[in-house]
Amino acid sequence: MAGLSSLAPVSSSVPNLGRLRQFVADMSDVVDQGDDEAAILAAGKVLLERLIAVDDWLPNEYARPHPERYQQYLLHCDSRERFSVVSFVWGAGQATPIHDHTVWGLVGVLRGAEYVESYRRAPSGFEYSAPPAVLQRGEVDAVSPRIGDVHRVSNGVEGGVSVSIHVYGANIGAVRRATYVPDGTPKPFISGYANTHLPNLWDRSK
Repeated sequence: MAGLSSLAPVSSSVPNLGRLRQFVADMSDVVDQGDDEAAILAAGKVLLERLIAVDDWLPNEYARPHPERYQQYLLHCDSRERFSVVSFVWGAGQATPIHDHTVWGLVGVLRGAEYVESYRRAPSGFEYSAPPAVLQRGEVDAVSPRIGDVHRVSNGVEGGVSVSIHVYGANIGAVRRATYVPDGTPKPFISGYANTHLPNLWDRSK
């Protein structure tokens, strides 16, 4: 990806929440323009690439892995639930089941990498819709029922931790979705969130 070599982690004891605050404001402007999914994904991809280009803004408590399962932390939800921003944290060897989203989504890797297997329905269940791919740090991918909505994701860093930032076209933790076994049998679920409180993006006094 062009410009990826210029990306570099930045360590800081105080997260630069201004970056996330600006991203939220810019995404709000995008969804204010209407519900054209293709336009939202195109504009949102540019914004998310900009957000994950510098790693100095995510509070540590929203980047903590769990020893047994991946974590989904809510960072922001639009007041009308038009979009939400979450951090996914992957410990060593952790993966999702095959699952859908039912809404548009953008996924950008902030740290590490993600191994992505994309699927489509077939008479016997699901089959690969594309070869498995590794999403590297600084790269952004998109999903939606229109362009492809079913995948399985795992940590792309052996023995390490990966963190990705996701933007969805709804309050994703409250959306009824489904996981699937290989024969296509669905199991409904609502993901919820791992955190019990939100980062305070709006304190400008510091």
